[in-house]
Order: sequence, then C-alpha cells, then structure tokens
Amino acid sequence: MKKPVLLLLLAATALASCSVVGEEKTAEPASVHADMLVLDTHLDTPLHFEREGWTFADRHQLASDLVQLDIPRMKDGALDGGFFVIYTEQGPLTPEGYADALAFARERSDLIDSVIAKHGDAIAPALTAEDARRLNGEGKLIAFKAIENSYPLGEDLSLLQEFYDKGVRMAGPVHSATNQFADSATGEARWNGLSPLGKEWVAEMNRLGIVIDASHSSDAAFDQLLELSKYPIILSHSSLRSAYDHPRNLDEGRLRKLAAKGGAMCISTIFMSEMNMSPARAELFGQYERIGAMSPDEQAELTRRWRELDKVEPMWAADFEDYMAMVLRAIEVGGVDHICFGADWDGGGGLAGIEDISALPKVTARLKAAGYSDADIEKMWSGNVLRVLAAQGANPGE
Repeated sequence: MKKPVLLLLLAATALASCSVVGEEKTAEPASVHADMLVLDTHLDTPLHFEREGWTFADRHQLASDLVQLDIPRMKDGALDGGFFVIYTEQGPLTPEGYADALAFARERSDLIDSVIAKHGDAIAPALTAEDARRLNGEGKLIAFKAIENSYPLGEDLSLLQEFYDKGVRMAGPVHSATNQFADSATGEARWNGLSPLGKEWVAEMNRLGIVIDASHSSDAAFDQLLELSKYPIILSHSSLRSAYDHPRNLDEGRLRKLAAKGGAMCISTIFMSEMNMSPARAELFGQYERIGAMSPDEQAELTRRWRELDKVEPMWAADFEDYMAMVLRAIEVGGVDHICFGADWDGGGGLAGIEDISALPKVTARLKAAGYSDADIEKMWSGNVLRVLAAQGANPGE
C-alpha cells in the first residue's frame, strides 16, 4: 500500500528519491519501505484499547503516553498491520483460575473487534494471507488476532474452535510461567517440554489451521512443537541467544532447524540485555498491565513516573545498533526466507533509536545498506509470515 501521508512528506524530496545508474532507478529506503507490505507479528496495544479518554485513532507522544503504536504512527512507520494480541496473565492451574482467564480472554477478543470496527475507515480484520493482501490493495490497515498464552483454554481444547471462529489465527501455548500445556522458557521444567495435553493442543491447532507460536516456550517445548506440528511454526517475538544469553532467546542451532522446516523467527527488541526489573520498575509494570482501569490523571502520573525512571534506570542496556547487528546475524543464520519482525511493541519492547513504530523505515534503510534486495526485505516484513499462515492445512477450521 502506498501511504498517502508518508508519500506527501516524501514528495518534497522526490527528485532526490532516486538515483540513476544507466537506465536503472534506485528508490531511497524510505520510499521503498512505504511501498512494501509491512507487518508485525506481536502487538500488545489492545491493553490500551479500554483506557478512559484514549483512542486508537489519535496520535500519542512517547513523552506523555506509554503507548508505542496508534493509527497515525502506523502510517508514519508505514506499518500496514499485524497480529493484535489477546494476552492473559498467568494464574493458578485450577478450575477457578481457568474460568477467570477465559472470561478475560473473551472480553479482550471482543474489545479488539470493537475497536477495529470503530475505526473501520482506516483498519479492518483479516483472517487469511489473501485478506491481508486485499486490504493492503484497498488502502486499509490490517488487523489479525493472536493469543499469547493458551492458559485461558483450561483443559478444554474445544475452546480453540471458539477462538478460531472469533478470528484468532496465531497462538502460543505458554507465557512466562509453566502452565498446563508446556514448560515456559522462564518457568519450571515440569513437563520436559510439552505436557500430554500440550501435544493434543498441537494437533488441534494443526486441525484448525492456527499458526503455532513458540515464543516463550522452553527449548524442549520448542523442539517438540517443531517435531509434532504438520505445518511450519513461528516465533512471533524472540531474540537471538547469541546476541544475549537468556532462556527466552533462541539459539542459532534451533533457528537453523526452524528454517529447515519452513518456519520463521520474528525478531524482537527484548532480552538483548538483562531486563532492569528493579523494584521501582516492577511496581510500574504492575500498574501498566492494568492501565485500562486507570483514570486519565492516573495514566498521566504512571507515564510521568515511568519516564523519570527511564532517565536513571533504563530498562534495557541495548540500542538500535545492537538490534540491527542481531537482525543481520539472524538473517545470516536463518536466511531471508525465515526471518520476520515482532518487536513486542507495547509489551516491553523498544530500544534507544527504535522507541516506537515510527522508527521502522530505519530498519529497511539498514537492510538496504547491507545489500538486501527489495524483494528479500519485503519477504522479511510480511511475505514469510503470510507464507506460514497460508501453509496451515488444506481445509483449516473444519
């Protein structure tokens, strides 16, 4: 899609937007980026959707609002869309815990639907790769839905059908703590990978045609997801362990195995260093996860305290240069057909130099400078994700 706002900004430098070598014209990276189909596989922005006095259609500033993504900035960064996340905090593995989580996940799913419908002039829901390309051609932003943490399903796998019918096309079994389906990368090794129910979860995901997301899964769980799935899997927001040795990150050997089976790793901005989760930051994160229940004044105070803490205790000891070094290494290891992007916007992502979604053209510029073709860069921004989505069975949902 050609983004009108971005192209108008580029018009003033149109004469400089291409250089002529013989008969070939080479567009500047910002213009190239604007013309690509660009997706992000993990958008935690729905936690902002119920905030009092806040709207997705308004432009928000990082200095006065913690949100990293809104419709105006999607256009600034030429982000055409992505997977909006139904995230549910891990709770007790009890019938009561499951029931509470299911009610929350249903409400969050409905909230995503209502917000997208409210702004239907700018953005629309997508279920398939074909939908994404059609909406892009129509000049609409694209809204897929994903589940982060299948904990709300409890022990009832038939609920996957319900969420499929609600539009979910990607889901991960686990989050930051081990649950009934799998060991978490940062949790206890209870199952040595997937539980028996987790293996049934894989089969049901394949039957329905929902992409399996292995981010947050332990190494053993990743190995079993890769082995058991009939179709390619994805990591929606993960970093390389060679960039920083953390259990949340994927090692290069497993990236090669993922690529060999047709999957894709979407590169995140998180855990490129240890997360500086001081008591002060932990308190603010606890509030942030419930920002939807705050008054506008409370939201503003949270933002003020967060930004003041950033000045003395940055959350991550990494920046854009570190990020691009990791991206380039991931491409070298996995290949251009198996890399994508999921920065974890509004879920802890963002680094100095890539603070919000408007910075995405810088990534394309750096990939161009590294010698990657426009076609290969667009594969990484969207083609690989849509290929994995389209590969999920001949008769999904049946």
